[in-house]
Amino acid sequence: MVHLKAAERIEWLSDQIRQHDYYYYVLAAPTITDLEYDRLLRELQELEALYPEMASPDSPTKRLGDRPVDGLMQVAHRIPMLSIENTYTEQELRDFFQRTEKLLPDERIEWVVELKVDGVAASIRYDKGLLTQAVTRGNGEVGDDITHNIRTIRGLPQRLVGESIPEWLEVRGEVYMRNSDLVALNEERVKAGEPEFKNPRNVTAGSIRLLDPKLCAQRKLRFLCHGIGYCDGIQEQEHMAFLERVRLMGIPITPGVKVFTDKDELIQHCNSIVETLHELDFEVDGIVIKVNSLEQRETLGATSKSPRWVIAYKIEKYEAVTRLLEIRTQIGKTGTITPVAELEPVQLAGTTVARASLHNAEEIERKDVRVGDWVVVEKAGKIIPHIVRVERHRREHELPLFQFPTHCPECGSVLQKDPAGVYIRCVSKQCPAQWRQRLRYFASRDCMDIEGLGEKLVNQLVDTGLVLSLGDLYRLKLDDLLQLERMGKKSAESLLAGIATSKTRGLSRVLNAISIRHVGQRVAQVLARRFGTIDALIAAELTTISSTPEIGPIIAASVYEFLRSPEGTELIDQLREAGVSLATTEEDTIDASGLLADKTIVVTGTLSRFSRDEIERRIIKLGGKAASSVSKKTHFVVAGEAAGSKLEKAQSLGIPVLTETEFIEQFLSDSPS
Repeated sequence: MVHLKAAERIEWLSDQIRQHDYYYYVLAAPTITDLEYDRLLRELQELEALYPEMASPDSPTKRLGDRPVDGLMQVAHRIPMLSIENTYTEQELRDFFQRTEKLLPDERIEWVVELKVDGVAASIRYDKGLLTQAVTRGNGEVGDDITHNIRTIRGLPQRLVGESIPEWLEVRGEVYMRNSDLVALNEERVKAGEPEFKNPRNVTAGSIRLLDPKLCAQRKLRFLCHGIGYCDGIQEQEHMAFLERVRLMGIPITPGVKVFTDKDELIQHCNSIVETLHELDFEVDGIVIKVNSLEQRETLGATSKSPRWVIAYKIEKYEAVTRLLEIRTQIGKTGTITPVAELEPVQLAGTTVARASLHNAEEIERKDVRVGDWVVVEKAGKIIPHIVRVERHRREHELPLFQFPTHCPECGSVLQKDPAGVYIRCVSKQCPAQWRQRLRYFASRDCMDIEGLGEKLVNQLVDTGLVLSLGDLYRLKLDDLLQLERMGKKSAESLLAGIATSKTRGLSRVLNAISIRHVGQRVAQVLARRFGTIDALIAAELTTISSTPEIGPIIAASVYEFLRSPEGTELIDQLREAGVSLATTEEDTIDASGLLADKTIVVTGTLSRFSRDEIERRIIKLGGKAASSVSKKTHFVVAGEAAGSKLEKAQSLGIPVLTETEFIEQFLSDSPS
């Protein structure tokens, strides 16, 4: 009778723990606390110790590690685990689309976009619902048997849940470690007198090959499924359907997977992912784009090295460790209060980094960032540096928590949090800090390019009340400017001339300059070329705007609503009254037959006669593509002073390199004097 009760209790505890694992790791919606979970697990351990014959092979206690293995066995993959072709530029990604479409003529193709988690690839096999084997990718044909360690991953079911479990299921995915778990692990190691680990991927790669699973269990590794291997009993014909099926069986899948039919929207989505990497608690080194249809994948097949239906859009990332000296807040042109980390200067990707974005209050709290900490700072692509994690094991003493302001540091208004977001804003329409930021942005080089209207002068104009709207800016007189501190007649006349010249910049510059949410330089150019005049854009229906290539529904809605709002209407009226050109100019046109038509050019280093933005605008105008990274598809590189890794990569690939002078002589007849 006692044995019967024990058996029932063991079965009940095992089911409860499996269910809570599913809630926590798959649904990301835990229903009990960590303490309550640990109590269930501890009771199950104690009962299995008393009645070992009642412990099932897939018991949740097996995740704590059983016994060491003698050595890692080599296992052949039933279906090879091929590597993925990498690309680093938008043009190369478009080339991949074109190649795929040629092989699938007249067929509708759906593209799946996934995060490329920076971990260790593994293939995991289930026989009749039970986890029976896990193997590393190895050389693609043969890998190491790591079953003993994979069983310790708490979020991965040892027994699949649900109905219609397939006879044989092989899932492929990434074993990884979260940044926050690395922080905690390094704290423990330093206390124990052991050296800290440098990054999550290295820990993962070493941990899954350990012979003792108890050690691996302490590392808190995780698994995300992103692919299908050999299966028997799976009817799904699309990748997305397969992911949903395995998720319902209890296997965690890569988060944020999306399907696209429009390639421009897909590329826009990829670029937006790079801007949100700081929100993730795990490392990502790229974005994977796949054909959704499994049947189309069969048609496309593979080369000797990689499948033709998938490509990795890689992100160049650089990291360094430095100390956080101060956290200060700044107010953006839309009222967003952004915390900024002031750092001890550190070299990162050939540049000196002394500041990094902390994005929002929740990020500071989630990453436990405190003034005085040693932090890992990262730069990915053209995105401004951000803090990846805190080296908490290097804290020499307790540091105070950062207190986010409750009132606007500039106007004193009570700050408000976005109802459906994480950002905290000053919503006062009279906040001078917001207007200063908008005016500075309006006058910047990529916008209306008003020389002389820098930060100090903008502050004076706003603080004295001379410029409280764009209409005021264009109504400035010489006598107004001469009242300002340190403003001579020559400087004032030069500024007025710059303001007058800005009226001729054209529609794309205006659209970029007036701070429409989600509209930057590239979107502004696309809209200007599509509609030609501000009146045509204002008259356009929402569906017309959103159907424009590279303009998704979010951007279209933002433009549509702004131009019809009282604020937007007043602003356009002020510019119109001032005589500002609201139509396209020659700058907005692209010469499709130009000297650089269909060529991809990378500019690196410091130039003497052009700014980076200026030379890239010239490249685009001549029909070329200004790329941010070097690859085999790059036609040539323009290298200035102190050119670093991009120049080295170009030389290693045999890509032609031009100096700034050589580029001007060959392609720019209107080069600056």
